[in-house]
Amino acid sequence: MSEETILEVKNLHVNFKTYAGQVKAIRDVSFSLEKGQTLAIVGESGSGKSVTTKTLMGLNAPNAEIPEGQLLYKGKDLLKNTEKEWQALRGNEISMIFQDPMTSLDPTMKIGKQIAEPLLKHNKGMSKKDALARALELMKQVGIPKAEEHINDYPHQWSGGMRQRAVIAIALAADPEILIADEPTTALDVTIQAQIMHMMAELQARIKSSIVFITHDLGVVAGFAHKVAVMYAGEIVEYGTVEEIFYNPQHPYTWGLLDSMPTVETDVDRLVSIPGTPPDLLNPPKGDAFAARNKYALDIDFEEEPPFFEVSPTHFAKTWLLDERAPKVDPSDNIKARWARWAKISGGAE
Repeated sequence: MSEETILEVKNLHVNFKTYAGQVKAIRDVSFSLEKGQTLAIVGESGSGKSVTTKTLMGLNAPNAEIPEGQLLYKGKDLLKNTEKEWQALRGNEISMIFQDPMTSLDPTMKIGKQIAEPLLKHNKGMSKKDALARALELMKQVGIPKAEEHINDYPHQWSGGMRQRAVIAIALAADPEILIADEPTTALDVTIQAQIMHMMAELQARIKSSIVFITHDLGVVAGFAHKVAVMYAGEIVEYGTVEEIFYNPQHPYTWGLLDSMPTVETDVDRLVSIPGTPPDLLNPPKGDAFAARNKYALDIDFEEEPPFFEVSPTHFAKTWLLDERAPKVDPSDNIKARWARWAKISGGAE
């Protein structure tokens, strides 16, 4: 698989002006996306996942401002785009699958026409007949049964799973270089979730696109993502390959997310929840933003923000627990079991 970097986000900051003050929604976020790979961005509601992806699409609210940062797509900084340049990019080279298919689709327009719309928008020489023929092909590709019979249906006539497939077909219409999926399976039952994830993986392999997948559920991306970025309070607190995040997690927030996730190997009476609530980003806390909810917090966590510590060349975590001066802590049995499995996977590496 190619390791060509297609997207690089550098030191991104996004603020929102409100009557109460300035909300610092994204605070110094950096990551990269390689061609043909999937990056999962994981975190609780309010952690900054959706703001990050809407920034990648140039779709932030009018009260948003970006005081610092770069979005380098094929070497070009998208933050310098004009609105006309954004319009040429959206739905063409970068597409987005939104969370709720019912609000993503126009209830007054036939689904076939909605799938054909980006084709007509970005291919000026394409006829409506050819666009509808391509829309029919896309409906079949995303697994919509009897597509010929349903191309003239309206969204209300379809189930949630079928509507989500239609939204994916719209996003894939122009064979985008980057596909952004903002919690596309949240409203679906687990069986349909699995079908949608499997379908996206197959489509990705076929058109060689890169995917940024947003979710609050680590379990959804276990067999799908190549890299994972864990977000908390507008920051990335841990970043690594999917195996490193699942089996060698280093940040207490990542431990909490994994402890709250049921697995076939879970042998506990009840799942653990992360106590407390995320901080108010009108006034971000001093030091480590997770300190107030972290039972392993050190005194320094309340005074100084931790830097990124390198766990491996592909794995980084923003926690003072990785400082050589920090005391050893005793995480849950679940995390220790994951570490033991990592030791086997990595051949005994710490």
